[in-house]
Amino acid sequence: MIPVTPAPEPPGFDTKVRKPGKRAIERLKAEATPPDELVDRLPSLWRKAIPDLMKAYNEICAYSCFRIHAVTGAASVDHMAPKSREWHLIYEWSNFRLASSRMNSRKNNWLDVLDPFELEDGWFRIELSGFQVCPGRRLSAEIRAQVEATICRLKLNDYAFRTTRESHAADFWTGRICFDVLVRESPFVAMELRRQNRLTDPGAPGN
Repeated sequence: MIPVTPAPEPPGFDTKVRKPGKRAIERLKAEATPPDELVDRLPSLWRKAIPDLMKAYNEICAYSCFRIHAVTGAASVDHMAPKSREWHLIYEWSNFRLASSRMNSRKNNWLDVLDPFELEDGWFRIELSGFQVCPGRRLSAEIRAQVEATICRLKLNDYAFRTTRESHAADFWTGRICFDVLVRESPFVAMELRRQNRLTDPGAPGN
């Protein structure tokens, strides 16, 4: 994972998401809906924010750090503070994170995943010999434990993710894609190649 800068709330969000969402909450509360049933009965107005999230965050999943492709992937809204725990934040732009449906499902209602908005540079790194995500160096014991918990919860080192990172790096090293494309498709990989001075193929002659 890499730090994500929060995007400003887009025009129209209040009208199409927040206000009707709050009206729905007040209506259900007036009907004396039990708190444990409230969330399930609320309309999924947050989905209307997906196009704005895709534009604001360059179509990059906040957790996997891969671009969400319209054809091969599905974009979703992850509520950083889970809906079941903080229902008053369900319709707040500040609580939305752009996530692929796979990563949204993995995070679910767990509270042990670091917020991409609160990360600092270097907390996560990629080991380029196996393209695994690892904790950064010289972290405090507390931060290291949080990073490790996040990697575990999101399964950031499953086979598909490791091979995709490696494939993106190989495509760049062999000239099939330029660095700008690498940044667009896989910004974490691009950042790590630059940080580790590996912008040339380590397996090429002379390296």
